[in-house]
Amino acid sequence: MIVDLDIQPISDLPEISERPIVIAGPCSAESEEQVLTSAKNLSSMGIKIFRAGIWKPRTRPNAFEGVGSTGLPWLKRVKEETGMLTSTEVANVKHVYEALKYGVDIIWIGARTSANPFAVQEIADTLQGVDIPVLVKNPVNPDVELWIGAIERLHRAGIKRIMAIHRGFSVFAKSEYRNHPHWQIPIELKRRIPNLPVITDPSHICGNRVRLLEVSQEAMDLNFDGIIIESHPDPDKAWSDAKQQITAADLKILLDKIVLRKRDLENGLALTIGELRAEIDKLDDQIIDIFENRMQIADQIGEYKKEQGVAILQSKRWDSILNNRLEMGLEKGLSNDFITRVFRAIHQESINHQAKIMNIDSGME
Repeated sequence: MIVDLDIQPISDLPEISERPIVIAGPCSAESEEQVLTSAKNLSSMGIKIFRAGIWKPRTRPNAFEGVGSTGLPWLKRVKEETGMLTSTEVANVKHVYEALKYGVDIIWIGARTSANPFAVQEIADTLQGVDIPVLVKNPVNPDVELWIGAIERLHRAGIKRIMAIHRGFSVFAKSEYRNHPHWQIPIELKRRIPNLPVITDPSHICGNRVRLLEVSQEAMDLNFDGIIIESHPDPDKAWSDAKQQITAADLKILLDKIVLRKRDLENGLALTIGELRAEIDKLDDQIIDIFENRMQIADQIGEYKKEQGVAILQSKRWDSILNNRLEMGLEKGLSNDFITRVFRAIHQESINHQAKIMNIDSGME
């Protein structure tokens, strides 16, 4: 369902009217010298928005949790000496008051906070009547409804300039990413709130410097509005998240390599793609019909299992199906991850159908 929100794009600010929007600066503000050096380096290459963590929510209590309000005058100096807009994360009411007091231009709500509706509501209530851009990072877990809920709470408090930050999602299993991008979730967010600007945080998705360009390019290819990326004068000596930060010089190289493609289709190209999309629509219709037929057969199997007193889940059969489909998918150029996710979903739907049959028979419905 489309969520109709009256959102004023942050790009309406004259300082950041061009795509891609780039927000850069150190993970943490460490000292006045470090903050000003970072800002001047970034300003000299045309970056208009400076980011620095003043309060750092950490997993363990013995980790560096930011310099706190002590660093806010440093951000004020950044604005005075470079003309850059300043931004920082807030996680509670006190943070909001302090940031506003020192003239921070943009605030963002972090992944841990956006996952907590009570915390978001308190921040929203505090911002009632304040005209300030607010960025909302996705919740730690892959939950688009929770993300939308956080945005709605701020909008209901009168905040009109809202932007979403896609920073990836925590995964328990081993992954090539620090936080898996799960691109389909920000894509769904954009579908649900079409006028919502979305930027990607390649630093937190990657957790290292190696794939920053790859993730940044993918965000641009998906028509996102920009990136928020961590930059430090001496990344290896950073007090937090050293591995994922880069120098201003390396950031310039990265930005120069990003290819910005057209956001909209020209008439001739639109005709060609329109024809291809029509073919996809036909195939999708066929897929739905196949799913319907498959579930009808699953229902028949469920009836037989019910009559014979056989358990729904047959692990050996499921293992055989999955392994067979993985081999077939490989031959067709389809990734194991894709085939696994698709057939797990199909298998779960079959189980749901058969469980419903069993429950109806036992009088549970």
